[in-house]
Amino acid sequence: MPLTCPDRDKENQKLIMNSDESGLPAPVRPPSAHPSATVDQIRYPGIADLLSRLHFSPEDGHIWLHDQRMLMLHATAMGVLRRELIESLGIEKARGLLTRMGYNSGAHDAELARRFRPDAPLTDMFAVGPQLHMLEGLVAVEPIKLEMDIEKGRYYGEFRWRNASEDEEHVRIYGIGAEPVCWMQIGYACGYTSVFMGKPVLYREIECRAMGNDSCRIIGKPADEWGEEADDDRRFLKAQTFTGGVSSKDRSSEDDARNAAAPFKDDSVVGVSAGFNAVCHMVKRVASTRATVLFLGESGVGKEVFARTLHRISERADGPFIAVNCAAIPESLIEAELFGVERGAYTGATQTRPGRFERADGGTLFLDEIGILSHTAQGKLLRALQEGEIERVGGAQTRHVDVRVVAATNLDLKEESRAGRFREDLYFRLNVFPVVVPPLRNRREDVPVLMNHFLRKFAARHGRNVLGFTARAIEAMLTYPFPGNIREMQNMIERGVILAPDGGAIDVGHLFARGEYADSSLFGIGNAGILSTSAAMDQLNGDSGNEAFDRISRKVSALLRGDAADAAGADTMSLDDIETTLIKSAVARAHGNLSAAARMLGITRPQLAYRLKSKGLRHP
Repeated sequence: MPLTCPDRDKENQKLIMNSDESGLPAPVRPPSAHPSATVDQIRYPGIADLLSRLHFSPEDGHIWLHDQRMLMLHATAMGVLRRELIESLGIEKARGLLTRMGYNSGAHDAELARRFRPDAPLTDMFAVGPQLHMLEGLVAVEPIKLEMDIEKGRYYGEFRWRNASEDEEHVRIYGIGAEPVCWMQIGYACGYTSVFMGKPVLYREIECRAMGNDSCRIIGKPADEWGEEADDDRRFLKAQTFTGGVSSKDRSSEDDARNAAAPFKDDSVVGVSAGFNAVCHMVKRVASTRATVLFLGESGVGKEVFARTLHRISERADGPFIAVNCAAIPESLIEAELFGVERGAYTGATQTRPGRFERADGGTLFLDEIGILSHTAQGKLLRALQEGEIERVGGAQTRHVDVRVVAATNLDLKEESRAGRFREDLYFRLNVFPVVVPPLRNRREDVPVLMNHFLRKFAARHGRNVLGFTARAIEAMLTYPFPGNIREMQNMIERGVILAPDGGAIDVGHLFARGEYADSSLFGIGNAGILSTSAAMDQLNGDSGNEAFDRISRKVSALLRGDAADAAGADTMSLDDIETTLIKSAVARAHGNLSAAARMLGITRPQLAYRLKSKGLRHP
């Protein structure tokens, strides 16, 4: 049940936090983790839980925050890096680079927030970001006002920054200026809140010490609520000018109608992650050339999206873009489809028909799933690439074509060549400029941006009034591995838009209608009927490992309940047995990596090695 204030409409459930006159939040904490809990004031929770996740391992040269490696750097070193970037790249590019760097860091911390405080009130969970920002030595964060309703996608945040290391270094080098300079911190706030809310949120720095103010002050709202006022700030979160970045603005009805015909249009290039930025950089570099481009990556990562974008920003933009899915054409017809056919060339060829190469003359030909072409078609394709000449099936006339070929495949063409299934000479001809598009599971920062993008698209297409996602749905999307990548996400969100109640939010059941989330092996049920993480137990000693885990679960549960009879019952296990099972589980989950296993257990690697040796357990 949500905790509401008596003087507020219960239907307008949201979280509100205001600071008192001293600038510090007042001590009121809601007892609910409901995403629409309502409170007036709040104090930051203690950071003992965060400190317990921070581990130093000097012998390995590692610092870990949970399972993420951290670094300690001199503030002056960051100042030097900042100066070098500004002087070598210019202030615009340097600002964009540092802003996206901060976004990446904030996005990762938002994932940690839900893992660190999964059952905490919403305010305490959200406070992980500001507290980690302070713990990492970047700035002291004081909340001024915070309004949040995850299910309705509403957010307003106003914070004061004190002792910001970023503006200190900028002022030390460049002095007081006329523009705010906390670029990396703004990126952090945008990344953290966007991932936490499951939709793009943009912050602007209204006051900055580098402008002569006593402290820095930022305001954050959903990106689409800023309008043109924040266009200058928004562009620094875009990898390239042709991307949607964090903005993912509303499109006109004309654009929506055009997009409804084909979901992956070239204006759908949306993302902010480092992997996405790298692909965008490669596309922009090669666009102005005539080089053949080979997009590599798993099915559904958006290779055709980048191919269309490559054509759109190239000098051939006014020419045709012809896409061919080689896997969808029967092998007996592939040559006719690519190179054309003369009348009477074979039974059924009742008329002369130009092929895709001729239709793409002066433009771009996109060959998707090129790895499945027959050897005969591969040979003709090689000639077309090398000579720029083709012959129609059944014809004797050589025709010159001016076509830029862009290919894509989810196969390892090098391995296919070694196996004799793909011509090696064609592989080298296609591999002039390979671009690897990373899978969505390696681009977690892009998930909330894509969620918002597809939500708007499908809500407009189907005429549905869907406000956003529930907190459970956001967490599920951030942890789901997406084996089908962006194509799978697109289908899931379209399904969610259709199933969600009008004027409501998309929940887990709307997204994972066929049990994909349940099949992801995140949780398991033991013999005692206790819900638990099951991945580790599957790697223990067969059934005996599961039995041991179930016995531990029963024992610990009885002790925590204070049930002396059950605790002293048949499931007799000593503290040493429990410790042994936990150690074996951690080592199994870490695949034998003792450093990783030690971090899971909150101890050092030498301590874990000692315990393994003392218990007679073998380890790598």
